[in-house]
Amino acid sequence: MSVYWSDYNFGNFENSVSRLFDDFFKDLNVERQSGNNISQSGGSRAKWAPPLDVHESEKEYSVNAELPGVTKEQINLDIRENTLIISGETKKDEKYKEGNTHIQERRYGSFTRAITIPRNVKTGDITAKFENGILEVKLPKDENAAKKISIQ
Repeated sequence: MSVYWSDYNFGNFENSVSRLFDDFFKDLNVERQSGNNISQSGGSRAKWAPPLDVHESEKEYSVNAELPGVTKEQINLDIRENTLIISGETKKDEKYKEGNTHIQERRYGSFTRAITIPRNVKTGDITAKFENGILEVKLPKDENAAKKISIQ
């Protein structure tokens, strides 16, 4: 008896693992909005979520989003109700209009990530730069908000 990888439905397994990680990130106040919409042709997802690194130093928080193949013009940054929202959309490459595509792993379509901003962030001083497929958002801390009140 031969067993082939194509005999297994890994889509359900992938969805289960994605939900497990989504629940984990919700506990960290980092929302991963992973779309589970597979295109009719079996290609890349119509919705996807870029991977993030979130780092805290003494003076600021840094959020790095990996956005390969995305241009600066395709990225939207918004702050709504103490939430940083990174969103945008990539278009499918229409380079090959004739013939058959045998493997299609690049992602396209809309993407969104939402991160709750800590209360001690100076929202008016947030900066962002995009270089080599990495979006870096700097969220400076408000030193006055972080100071503890001493009781005398």
